[in-house]
Amino acid sequence: MSDQTRHDEELSSEISGFYKLDRPTRLKIIAERLGINPVTLEEILNSGGLSASEADILSENVLGIFALPFSVATNFRINGRDILVPMVTEEPSVVAAASHGAKMTRQGAGIIARCTKPIMIGQVHLLVPDSEDAQKNIEKAKTEILEVAKKACPTVVSLGGGPQDIETRVLKDEKDAFLVVHIFVDVQDAMGANIVNSVAEAVAPLLEKTTGGKALVRILTNLADKRLVRATASVPFSALSSDRVSGEEVANLIAKASRMAELDPYRACTHNKGIMNGVDAVLVATGNDFRAVEAGAHAYACMSGRYLPLCKWKVTGDQLSGEIEMPMAVGVVGGATRSHPLARLSIALLGAKTAFDIAQSAVAVGMCCNLSALKALVTEGIQKGHMNLHKRRKVLEV
Repeated sequence: MSDQTRHDEELSSEISGFYKLDRPTRLKIIAERLGINPVTLEEILNSGGLSASEADILSENVLGIFALPFSVATNFRINGRDILVPMVTEEPSVVAAASHGAKMTRQGAGIIARCTKPIMIGQVHLLVPDSEDAQKNIEKAKTEILEVAKKACPTVVSLGGGPQDIETRVLKDEKDAFLVVHIFVDVQDAMGANIVNSVAEAVAPLLEKTTGGKALVRILTNLADKRLVRATASVPFSALSSDRVSGEEVANLIAKASRMAELDPYRACTHNKGIMNGVDAVLVATGNDFRAVEAGAHAYACMSGRYLPLCKWKVTGDQLSGEIEMPMAVGVVGGATRSHPLARLSIALLGAKTAFDIAQSAVAVGMCCNLSALKALVTEGIQKGHMNLHKRRKVLEV
């Protein structure tokens, strides 16, 4: 499907009144973008992209399928490229917030996003008799340890990735000294959990022999702080104005609300939850492990010793400037990204060729959701638009 996907420069993600169109019309527009028959697309979407028999293979004790809305967010321009972003969420207003935030950012230069290398961390926790000697011995044996690690993941090594380095840390309590060994692995375009877990298990026996210790835990950490995605956006005051409030005033209020999240962990938690509303929706749509990213995001938010907002906004000159940084362990290969038909369709719609493309799209959506939420909070309040969408649910209630 990805070979047929159209991502020509002339295709804008700014589709006026997309949310007002009926579903068949929306389907037709998306089918044209994907280069497939609208009837085929509708068949895939009506089934949730997954049969009960396929679900039985993906998970255990399967009885059936639990469906969630599959939507598309409009208006996104990321790194100069217009994209339509697939989102899976049942939470009212998240897709609307993402699209509205994107519309505001595109009145500037859109969103600029960059990723660090896809380095994941495998951990081996060792109970050792002497932590200082253990660290010295591991340093001496580093080359041998890395060779064993590479043999545990030959495919990713052949693609130019694989184990890169080793780091040790000492943890102590009243009774024991623990040595934590971090193995840094370039996982390329995979999320990397299985790769890293295999590496950690492979090197554990050698680490035990090298240190005279006992390996307790051999698994990746979801605090992927070596695999970050960063994004910035600048919104002109004119994009923030309303009938009653000037854009400059709204920008200053948003900046103050953002600052409040830096000072108050209670506010920061909700601030970050709103970001993850958008991030998770993209990750679910693309078949990625949103739970791993959630865990990493909240852990990263408190690495300074205080729980802080992932996204921050401030006024610079005549615009509102935002920045976001967070870990993003995602992939375009492995897991449900390949085994779930709708995940494949989502990746095709994004035009995602690499894990970087998924990461940048997800963080952009999170940033735009945050911008929309802060604008609503400091002007009309969050409930007006939110509750209007809640009312639509009444027709489904029994």
